[in-house]
Amino acid sequence: MSKKEASFFEDAKSVAKLIPKGRVCSYGAIAKYLGAARSARMVGWAMNSFLAEENIPAHRVVNRKGLLTGKKHFEGENKMEQLLASEGVEVIDNQIQNLEEIWWDPSIELL
Repeated sequence: MSKKEASFFEDAKSVAKLIPKGRVCSYGAIAKYLGAARSARMVGWAMNSFLAEENIPAHRVVNRKGLLTGKKHFEGENKMEQLLASEGVEVIDNQIQNLEEIWWDPSIELL
């Protein structure tokens, strides 16, 4: 991993740590906030690399439609969904319900 990639991963981790319990954000929203709007996939790679760190709420980062596209990277079949449910986030068929109500956008929240 290059220094630039490592720095981006650390920046993505810093943003993810700020997502409040019971709220969700998208890979793309984090990428956009970091000035790399077309790097949503790279944010996903960053979240995957931090799954072993307990203080990184990677489960709160979903795709732009609220789908749990990263769930296969969590230990256990429904671990991502369970973590979200424990915070009061409703998930049906791998999709966040009431996405608009629990959406957290770093470009707005971190002004």
